[in-house]
Amino acid sequence: MVWSAEVEETLQRIEANGSVMGVIVVNADGLPIRSSFESSKASKYADILRRLTAMARSTVRDVDPQDDLIVMRMSTKNQEVMVAQENSYHLILVQRLERSRV
Repeated sequence: MVWSAEVEETLQRIEANGSVMGVIVVNADGLPIRSSFESSKASKYADILRRLTAMARSTVRDVDPQDDLIVMRMSTKNQEVMVAQENSYHLILVQRLERSRV
């Protein structure tokens, strides 16, 4: 995959944020094509979150067929995960929660 300089710069800026644990870009085949996580962890996130995002998108469309899922965000005790889908790609962002929010 060839990235534009602007896309690469944006991903690097996101990764430089101190609370960001990792960023994963997933292609249409469900394969991580860029990740700051090690390979097996990136693949695990990609597989699980693509399925969860598909279910969430289906739910949104069942409620309102004219609507669509843009970003899915979930928080746990320790981290926050955001998934955005654009065309056939998914962007997954995992970040640590600030202790003041927990």
